[in-house]
Amino acid sequence: MAKASNTRQTILKKSFELIYQKGYQATSIDEIIATTQVTKGAFYYHFKTKDAMGIAIINEIVKPIMERTYITPLQTTLDPLAEIYTMTQSLLLENSFLKLEYGCPAGNLAQEMTPWNVEFSKALHQLITSWQTAIEESLLKALENGQIRKSVNAKQVAYFVISSYWGIRNFGKVYNSTHCYDDYLLELKSYLDTLK
Repeated sequence: MAKASNTRQTILKKSFELIYQKGYQATSIDEIIATTQVTKGAFYYHFKTKDAMGIAIINEIVKPIMERTYITPLQTTLDPLAEIYTMTQSLLLENSFLKLEYGCPAGNLAQEMTPWNVEFSKALHQLITSWQTAIEESLLKALENGQIRKSVNAKQVAYFVISSYWGIRNFGKVYNSTHCYDDYLLELKSYLDTLK
């Protein structure tokens, strides 16, 4: 059983790396099999289809990483504005998992797959909603504690933070440079300061 579990994890991790670099639709099952060095039978033993594997990547690879790096810090912070800034700065400039030239894995999958696949849409919706909810709930606590202005709308801030993060990651991909991240972080800090 342990060997089967290890094989499944190997397929998911290697497939994620390929998809992150090339895109979901450009990555073939044959390429995944060649990279993971498993048989076609072993692949189909674990995943009935490529899409089943893609959903598993979202739920078993991307989701735990997002929970650890995006969500848990917001749920435990005493200063959500500082955490939003620190988290974003770390994701852009310090996180070795995320690559400048490939952008945000969740954002890439959302752009590439949600128009075409209902199951991907559901899995990504759940993933993004959990991040959005974590931002909103941390800001609502800050409102209760008087840390931010009473006129702040937590939902609007969450939309802005997530969409601006995805946007700047795309600029990073296009420019293949972190210089745009520096300018973005300065503007993000200014924006967050206006919420106090």
